[in-house]
Amino acid sequence: MPGKRLTLIALLLTLMTGGAVAQPLTIGYSDWPGWVAWEIAIEKQWFQEAGVDVRFEWFDYVASMDAFAAGQLDAVAMTNGDTLVTGASGAMGTMILINDYSNGNDMIVARPGISSTAELRGKKIGVEVGFVSHLLLLNALEAAGLAEADVELVNVPTNETPQVLASGEVDAIVAWQPNSSQALALVPGSTAIYTSRDQPGLIYDVLAVKPASLAADRQAWLKVVNVWYRVVDYLADPATKDNALAIMAARVGLSPAAYEPLLAGTKILSRQEVAQYLQPRDGYGSIYGSSRVSDAFNTKHAVYSTAQNVNNYIDTSLMLEQ
Repeated sequence: MPGKRLTLIALLLTLMTGGAVAQPLTIGYSDWPGWVAWEIAIEKQWFQEAGVDVRFEWFDYVASMDAFAAGQLDAVAMTNGDTLVTGASGAMGTMILINDYSNGNDMIVARPGISSTAELRGKKIGVEVGFVSHLLLLNALEAAGLAEADVELVNVPTNETPQVLASGEVDAIVAWQPNSSQALALVPGSTAIYTSRDQPGLIYDVLAVKPASLAADRQAWLKVVNVWYRVVDYLADPATKDNALAIMAARVGLSPAAYEPLLAGTKILSRQEVAQYLQPRDGYGSIYGSSRVSDAFNTKHAVYSTAQNVNNYIDTSLMLEQ
């Protein structure tokens, strides 16, 4: 009898949906505070309350982009610059949500004895070439009156940078959290000599959705965006912030006390705050301007060959609609 009952239920669902059972929206996310925050909504079942069927899948960051590019996900948590990279390779993503901008979590960490970016002249720097850390480094060098030719780049996967700094193979590394804090902890006396707090808006962290999925399920994605702002409010409320922090810390295997500084280096944007970053202007104070900087970087460094039309990658309407 149980088997027959399940068969009847499946048949009814098929008839109700015109021949196909609706599939959940699939979202890839990874270990970055602005994305770990999704865990609050997952644990509290807010998506169910909102009436949207969503399945979150946990990845290493690069693996999440690969899964999106392979068509295994409807959406993925990426930086704005990396959204252009995946799009240029043929896996277009539309940025429908800005979770945050990096506000200190992306760092240049130097070995003991180096206390400023200017002191990097002639030094070896471990960085994942072509990724957002490379862009951060170039920005820091320019601010110090240096050029890329004034340093020696050593191409290192970001998750390996702490060990490479500790080995003494390089004089500094560029990484984001949690790798940047791991480097500081692993090398006593090391220093963060430049961070994303020095250039707000250089790195926006977003939710990028397949255009076909957005077109087919716009109302469902609107619900996802609205749930996100419920998360933001929960994080901002002094009465619930400790619980939010505990949920996020547990997801990545840290204590709330250890996780709190990582959260502090991420400027999570409320619906009211995000509006100012949605204007189509140049400069880091706009998702458009920041993405144009990333596009110029990507083409200059042969991450991809053809400049991208940034406007095609951004849909701000869901952040402004309630």
